[in-house]
Amino acid sequence: MSGDCIAGVTATAYTVPTDQPESDGTFEWDSTTIVIAEVVSGEFTGIGYTYSSPAAAIVIREHLEPGVKGCDPLSISDIWCRMIHSVRNIGRAGIASAAISAVDCALWDLKGKLLGLPTVSLLGSVRENVAVYGSGGFTSYSSRQLQTQLAGWVDQGIGSVKMKVGRRPETDAARVAAARKAIGGAPQLFVDANAAYSESEACRQAQAFAESNVTWFEEPVSSENLSGLRSIRECVPDGMDIAAGENGYELGYFHRLLEARSVDVLQADATRCGGITGFLQAAVLCAAYGVPLSAHTAPALHLHPACAVSGLRHLEYFHDHVRIERLFFAGVAELKNGLLAPDLSLPGLGLELKQEDVHKFRSL
Repeated sequence: MSGDCIAGVTATAYTVPTDQPESDGTFEWDSTTIVIAEVVSGEFTGIGYTYSSPAAAIVIREHLEPGVKGCDPLSISDIWCRMIHSVRNIGRAGIASAAISAVDCALWDLKGKLLGLPTVSLLGSVRENVAVYGSGGFTSYSSRQLQTQLAGWVDQGIGSVKMKVGRRPETDAARVAAARKAIGGAPQLFVDANAAYSESEACRQAQAFAESNVTWFEEPVSSENLSGLRSIRECVPDGMDIAAGENGYELGYFHRLLEARSVDVLQADATRCGGITGFLQAAVLCAAYGVPLSAHTAPALHLHPACAVSGLRHLEYFHDHVRIERLFFAGVAELKNGLLAPDLSLPGLGLELKQEDVHKFRSL
C-alpha cells in the first residue's frame, strides 16, 4: 500500500432525468442528482456518493476538502470528526451531512484499495449476501405499470416489493389490492406514504391495507412526529411493521426515534447519515434497542456495510438508484435470486466511475 497522505478531494454533481415522471404521496420529480466525491492518495482514488442537491458538491469543495487534505487516509474516524467540525457554522443536517456522507464513503473505498481488500472485509463480514426489496410503484404509475413493475421484481426472485401511497388516499386501497393481485399471495407487500397521511387516516388506511396482507407501512406520518408514529404502531393490525428514519442525518435523531418506540424497523441511509461511519453507528444503536435496521436506497453503496452489520433486515432496491448506479459505475453487483453479494475479488466498494459515459449529465 501507499504511505501517502490524502492529496485532494474533488466533487462533481450529475443530474439524470428519470425514465418517466415520478411521484410519491407528497412530492413529484423528473430527475435525480448524484454528487460523487473522489478522494486521492498516491495512485489510488476512492469513490463515494450521495443523492442530494448539487450544493453538496460545493460543501465538499469549500468546507470539507481543506480539512481532509493532508490526512492519513487510513484514519477514517479522525477524518470523520474533522468533517463534522468543519460544518459547525453552516449546520450539519441536510446538505452538509450528505456531503460528509459522500466523502466518508469515498474514504472507506480508498482504504480498501490501499490495503487491497474489499470494504466488507475491513468492516468485518457477518453475511455473504443481503436480501433486497424492490422499491418503486410510484403514484404517477397507472395500475398496469404498477403491476408490471412489482410482478417483474418477483419474477427476478425478490421476495418483497414496495409501492408508494398517499397521493390520492381514496384510491390507495384499490391500488394496493391490484398490486397484491399482480404479485400473488407469497411475496411481502410494503407501502410507503412519505408522510402523506394524518394519524387517524393512517390508522384507517392500515386496516384497509391489511386486507391485502401489507406487512410494512413506511412513514405514514412525518418521521419528526414521534408520538404520532408510536400511536399508529399501536393501532395497526398485528403483523404490520411501522418503519421510518430515512431522513435521519445524525445519531441523536435515531436515538430519539428509538427511545420513543416509534418504529418497528429503523431505516438509515449512508448517503445522508454520515456515510458508512454513520450507518455503522446507527446499527450499534439499533442493536442496543433490539430493533432491526433496514438500508435505505443506494444499493451499490450500501452493499458492503449491509453485509457487515448484524440485525439488518434488508436493503432497498430502489428503481431510480438501481438505474443510475448501473449507468454510472462498473462493478455494480448483479441480483441473484433476490440477493446481492459483494465481489470479494475487488478492493474497496468495487466500483469504478464510467467517466466518459456520464460526462453529459454533469450539472456542477
